[in-house]
Amino acid sequence: MNNYKILLISTYDLGRQPFGLASPAAWLREAGANVRCLDLSVDLFDAGAIRQADLVAIHLPMHMATRMAVSVIERVRQINPETHLCCFGLYAPVNAAYLRRLGVGTILGGEFETGLVSLAKRLSHPNKGQTPQVDSQPEPLISLDRQQFLTPDRSGLPELAKYAQLMTPQGQQVPVGYTEASRGCKHLCRHCPIVPVYGGRFRIVQREVVLTDIRQQVEAGARHITFGDPDFFNGPGHALPLVTALHAEFPRLTYDATIKVEHLLKYAKKLPVLKATGCLFITTAVESFDDQILRIFDKGHTRAEFEAALSLARQLGLLLLPTFVAFTPWTTLEGYRAFLAEVARLELVEQVAPIQYTLRLLVPSGSRLLELPEARQFIGPFDQASLSHRWQNPEPRVDQLQRDLELLVHHCTKQQSSRQETFQNIWNRAHQSLEEDVSEPVPVVQQPANGRRVPCLTEPWYC
Repeated sequence: MNNYKILLISTYDLGRQPFGLASPAAWLREAGANVRCLDLSVDLFDAGAIRQADLVAIHLPMHMATRMAVSVIERVRQINPETHLCCFGLYAPVNAAYLRRLGVGTILGGEFETGLVSLAKRLSHPNKGQTPQVDSQPEPLISLDRQQFLTPDRSGLPELAKYAQLMTPQGQQVPVGYTEASRGCKHLCRHCPIVPVYGGRFRIVQREVVLTDIRQQVEAGARHITFGDPDFFNGPGHALPLVTALHAEFPRLTYDATIKVEHLLKYAKKLPVLKATGCLFITTAVESFDDQILRIFDKGHTRAEFEAALSLARQLGLLLLPTFVAFTPWTTLEGYRAFLAEVARLELVEQVAPIQYTLRLLVPSGSRLLELPEARQFIGPFDQASLSHRWQNPEPRVDQLQRDLELLVHHCTKQQSSRQETFQNIWNRAHQSLEEDVSEPVPVVQQPANGRRVPCLTEPWYC
């Protein structure tokens, strides 16, 4: 495959240098292919690279990346109609029918590296007289094979300084590296896009591969690492020795990870290890303070259990950054107001990225929500443009509030408003929507001591 040219494209990956390009680049280069990476969140669109490519493979790790890829696919087909198009990653198989209609020839989900190598070998050495078909492929649509990973090859990717940075409590910006120690998830939350692909299973990236990947990013300037695992404690026996070894080698390096509320409580005795090894914060998908919605989502925790996890983390000096699905078919105006009141009562205003107050439930193809009668009564047909099943709240004012708050948060972000100021604006708008003669006063929000803010990434986590 020495002369076989492959272009790997990332459209968007939350401001991170994409592991989803670096990992397959290593596999394909080892197989002998000529690989180039193009990260459109940082790089300019390169028509010349597309003209030269025999295979263009686009990484689809999330909803936004997939929507952005649609126009990229169209441009690739216009520029180089002879190239073979592949989409790979979490959102590829659940949108397979739509992607094939756009002209994508191969779709790979789950553990995609072996599939990409197989595809490249097949296309570079076709059987005589055989033309690859757009609607068929010998590679599995979803592979959950246990792979022996290679160290990601980050050569050719933009430097870390061009990606999201860590904002420290002192207001400094720190270069951030990104890696993955596992993929998939052993839980079956009904609203989660991972479930239709992995079905309650997860796969690890071997510890030394992860450590070697972090070493090369530290050498490139990283002073903080984000672990992108859907849940870092799917396998604590894998995760804890990893961060222990990492801290022993780089005692000043900090990191963050994502952990379920359920796991924070289940593995409470293991949390001090995170604090001792440099964990700066933990992202946790709380989703809602409404126990009915948590039951529908099958999240595995209650509002009271989140409060217990929050209290435990604070006792240990660990910072939790909760994320939410603020708007669902079951959200009411009164319920949204109660949600804001809980954020204030639990002193979480500084710990919640403003975009979290606006997020609307996405129902991807294959969602387990469709198993529930109480969900099906609200959820309509799949909409290809939005890559989600359509739904409307039974109270139109709730949907209007969500749209208004999106604009409000966007305006506050442009004005560089503080999280306290943004929260106060959201509070006022939410109470105006209730058409009350006298709105509830905005709760007093504690200002950070000595002007210190919570650490956070400059690109907020959402979807």
